[in-house]
Amino acid sequence: MSDIFLSPLTVICAGSSFAFSALFYKLYSEKKQEIQRLKEIPNFKPDHHLLQILNASPQKRLHYVAVDGLVQADSEPISSQYVPRCHGVIQKITVQEHWKYWNSALKSWVSKQVNKKETTNTVPFSLVQPGSYISEISVHVDSPLEASGDYLERVHQRLRQAKEGLIDTVVQEFSGEKPIALEEREELLRVGASITAFGEIVLEHDKVMKLRPPRDGRSYILIASDYKSFIQRRENSASMWKGLTVLFGFTGVSLVAGFIHSGLKDKKN
Repeated sequence: MSDIFLSPLTVICAGSSFAFSALFYKLYSEKKQEIQRLKEIPNFKPDHHLLQILNASPQKRLHYVAVDGLVQADSEPISSQYVPRCHGVIQKITVQEHWKYWNSALKSWVSKQVNKKETTNTVPFSLVQPGSYISEISVHVDSPLEASGDYLERVHQRLRQAKEGLIDTVVQEFSGEKPIALEEREELLRVGASITAFGEIVLEHDKVMKLRPPRDGRSYILIASDYKSFIQRRENSASMWKGLTVLFGFTGVSLVAGFIHSGLKDKKN
């Protein structure tokens, strides 16, 4: 047989291709199962249809649903500290110092983040149907700070470099520590943002719909996206893993086919 196709490099490449193909197929299968579970969760808009379903449900409760709509403040919204005419219902401000410390073992300065301070403010808010910022039908979101998920938008970030004088520099060299910068960040859940909330929903006083953390232990989640886009992104991710599975599988098969073809050719000769 040909020495080229019997080389360890060929065997390693073919084996690696099949191994990666198997890994990507596993990731694809997991993503497809996740998508299927998500699609089994009832999805609603904050509208009369949801109100009718809750009225007809036992105890006027749906144990786990997805509701997507636009954020509407129930009272005066929070104004951004840094961005004009920018308003939200959840605000997170982070201030963090960046320092450098002298590491005698490494004989170099090592960066470190210290004195991180976070301030979170919130006002009551609801979800309304797209196209109606002010509506008689809405879903109030209870305890939003208990929810997981990436739903805050970064609206401001600033890194202020520390100013050093000659005396400060000398002191820092002896103390083995020096400030580098002060970082400021502001994140908001903005009024009018489109989000999808997963949780338990109840009807109170026959007209007030409230979304709250599920009592059965399932995850309470807020996601910065409408439901359709949320599912589409996961399907795109699944398609990517599927494509990589096919690509690496085809590469492995091609290498093995080339190996067999070369062997048969040498045998005839």
